[in-house]
Parts: sequence; C-alpha cells; structure tokens
Amino acid sequence: MKLDSSISAVVTGGASGLGEATARALAAKGVKVALFDRDADKGEKVAAEIGGVFCQVDVTSDESVDAGFEKARAANGQERILVNCAGVANAVKTVGRDKTTGEKRAYPIHQFELAIQINLIGSFRCLSKSALGMVDLDPLDDGEKGLVINTASVAAQDGQIGQAAYAASKAGVLGMALPVARDLMGEGIRVNTILPGVFKTPMVAMMPQNVQDALGAQVPFPKRLGQAEEYARLAVFMAENVYLNAEYVRLDGGIRMAPR
Repeated sequence: MKLDSSISAVVTGGASGLGEATARALAAKGVKVALFDRDADKGEKVAAEIGGVFCQVDVTSDESVDAGFEKARAANGQERILVNCAGVANAVKTVGRDKTTGEKRAYPIHQFELAIQINLIGSFRCLSKSALGMVDLDPLDDGEKGLVINTASVAAQDGQIGQAAYAASKAGVLGMALPVARDLMGEGIRVNTILPGVFKTPMVAMMPQNVQDALGAQVPFPKRLGQAEEYARLAVFMAENVYLNAEYVRLDGGIRMAPR
C-alpha cells in the first residue's frame, strides 16, 4: 500500500506510547489519521499536532466504538488501515498473599476480565467493525483493500509471574492472527500482528531510572528498552509491503522473558 494523502487510518490507543508514535509516523507519510483513546486531553493535543482527528473511544463499548468510527469517517473517509494499540497491563499472582499478614487471597477476577475486555475483545471489536467498512472500498494494487495491525506482546509466548491475565489476553490476540487473516483474505484485507518486548511506554517511563536500566540490560541486543518509534516503523513497513500477511513479528531485541 502506498502511504499518502489518499489513505486514511485509525489508531487505537493513539494518544500516547506505541499508538501515538504510529499515528505520527503515518501522518508523516501524508496519511489522514484518526486517534481513538479515552484520554481526551492528550488525544486532542496529538491530533492537533499531526493534523488528525481525535475520537474519544472506550474500546470495551460497541456504542463508543461505533461513534468513533462515524466521526473518523466523516472527517477522513473510510479507513484502509487500522492499528490496534489500545491496551492495559496488570500484574497479580493467581494466588496471592498479604505481605503483612501472609493471608491468602484469590485472584481479583474483575482484573482478569478487564484485561480480556480491553486487550482481546476490544481489539476484535475494532477490527471487525473496521473490516466491515473496508470490504466496500475499491481495491488497490494486488486487489488490496485494507490492513489491520494488532498488538500482542512477547508475554503471549513467555508471560512472567503475575501476568496470567495480561498473557492470556495477548495470547488471544496472537491466536486470532491467522484465522482472522483467513476470514478476510477473500476481501483483500491483510492482518498482521506485532509482539513488542520491553518498550519505554508511559507506564515504564514512570518507573525509577534504575528499574528502567535493569529492564533494558536484560535485552540481548541492543541492551536498552525499545522505543515507540521502532514499533511505528515496523507498522509502516507492514503497511507498505503488501506481501506481508497473516504474520506475527516479535519486536524485542531478542529477549526471552524469565519467570520474573
């Protein structure tokens, strides 16, 4: 797909982190970009800086997602690219103990449900609604109509202690990569998945510098945290290379996560 002003894109989680970097990279190519995010202040700021449109969206809500696509398409037309970056991370052991009393406690199931609702179901909700619009587009070269890029995580394959919910949600994203691509192959819509490793996202950036340095030191090469712009460059490559389909790529500096 040739990225220029004839192409429009929707990036979920576009107000910060991987989503923001991807929105900026696509806009730099001339693509018309709409940002889906719950954070209106950051989202409006990024949208203004890249000449895009912000849509306040909760990916766990059909009504919110529908309204977001309606606003985005009114401004930019039907998107040919959807990049799903909206997500949440939590860390809770399957059976925990109170640090003071030693009392056992079960996993707070609402936290497990939240990870599945946002990371997995939210991604599928957005991709299915986006693909429904893409099927009516005129085909480009090679018959391509559109592209979906989902964001899983290396935790999908080597989740750490306390990552049961997060790893399960991201494994679900990875698990649907091939069947969804097969579902949409007859419609000219590609589906690819990125599995980021340890990236300097806003959540990681809030950690003490010594913790960030320790995380980066675990990466085989280069020994540092991943940069959001590196994710964005891979997303752009996936968009521009039409032969890349039904694929997943670990973007992780070669790391394989230890138990903790």
